[in-house]
Amino acid sequence: MQADLGNPEVAFAWLDAAEEAMGPIDVLVNNAGVQIVKSVLDTSWEDGERLLALDLHTPLHLTQLVLKRMVPRKSGTIVDIASMAALGPTPGMFFYNAAKAGLAAASEGLRAEMKPYGIHVVTVYPGPVTSDMEAAGRAAYTETAATKYTPTGTPEVLARMIASAVDNKRARVIYPRMYALSRHFPNITRWAIDALTPPLKRLAP
Repeated sequence: MQADLGNPEVAFAWLDAAEEAMGPIDVLVNNAGVQIVKSVLDTSWEDGERLLALDLHTPLHLTQLVLKRMVPRKSGTIVDIASMAALGPTPGMFFYNAAKAGLAAASEGLRAEMKPYGIHVVTVYPGPVTSDMEAAGRAAYTETAATKYTPTGTPEVLARMIASAVDNKRARVIYPRMYALSRHFPNITRWAIDALTPPLKRLAP
């Protein structure tokens, strides 16, 4: 099924048709998203609202709708693709930080709430993973020695890790793996981000 998840008028209309064609939804993966990497001063409120609608409001609403179908069956899995930006908010990602932190917090809290109903929740924290979006985000910053050596993963490995977490009912995925330290040492992470994040490139006048 195809739907524009950024358009609330059609973002959820596909659920009934999908279940009629394929049967009950076993796994919902909230992965659709966009990223804005530039100064908050250079970002229009309208663009910020569109990001929040797609990256936060839509997955929360979809989750609620699908859970109402999963709970009576006492089975199902919700996979929320958050971001390392939820654990270590990055300068230059004002709206993206907010959206991913909100999704991650909702996801982590939902896990225990849904456990009595036999529904599992996986929260995923990708760091940089090779993609067009990652390349565009990286290009928004000036290049420094730190940016050259930023650990970057591949979508294939991340997909396998997520599938394994679903099959084995793991609570979360953090990838590349070295970023797991960010969850356990938030103060060091905050210091490193503040000290090492390169400045944003200036927009042309």
